[in-house]
Amino acid sequence: MILAFITVRLLDILDIFLVAVLLYQSYRLIRGTVAMDIFIGIVSFYFLWCVVSSLHMELLSNILGQFIGVGVLVLVIVFQQEIRRFLLILGTRYAVFRKQYVGFNKLLNNNVSLVTKSNIDAIVHAAFTMSKSQTGALIVFSPHVDLTTYVQTGESLDAAISSTLLQTIFFKNSPLHDGAVLIFGNRIKGAKAVLPSTERSDLPVGYGMRHRSAIGMSEETKAIVIVVSEQTGNVSYCLNGQIYTIETSEALQKALETQTRKGGR
Repeated sequence: MILAFITVRLLDILDIFLVAVLLYQSYRLIRGTVAMDIFIGIVSFYFLWCVVSSLHMELLSNILGQFIGVGVLVLVIVFQQEIRRFLLILGTRYAVFRKQYVGFNKLLNNNVSLVTKSNIDAIVHAAFTMSKSQTGALIVFSPHVDLTTYVQTGESLDAAISSTLLQTIFFKNSPLHDGAVLIFGNRIKGAKAVLPSTERSDLPVGYGMRHRSAIGMSEETKAIVIVVSEQTGNVSYCLNGQIYTIETSEALQKALETQTRKGGR
């Protein structure tokens, strides 16, 4: 009966649940990155301050307290990439109006066209043809989300999607082969684009800059990024910060079709 005075409201349960979700999502964002080690260091520093304060070690407590006092600012500076990624997730994955993205863009005359099966077939055919010849490739496929920001890092294009064109771009003597091809809707919008690289430290040693860039791009956007390894010819795709190695063209086609159906949801 000692705890009889404690009352638990429905809002309290909801509050705890939302905090748990927030902590879990934060963990997912920094898992496997250098930021995880920094986070552990900050938590350790905070507990050290709590212990020092409880022991009434005034001088050390005041010194550590000065750092704790500007903790929010330090967190923003240290975790700026993770905070940016979290806000991108809120803006692209959870916002309700994204479900109406295609219709909204049509209203604004942005000429967003739905991806056709023939275009998906062309991307898949190009990827596995380049796999056989061990031609390195990096293709960003974004059915509904504009990639203008990343197009500006390379060469701007506006071409129909074709297997031949994709293979030509990534041909080793092509001036556009070094970088990523950006596909938005039914058009190839850019080539030789520079993508953000992931900061994860738990990736296999065999992953070079092409794979790291693919993972980094999938962390920052909802795009699915296809990678063809120049060393092994293996075909992989990255989505939501995870990389998946695939063996068959059917598996890649299914992944692209699934991403197309999801749209901006």
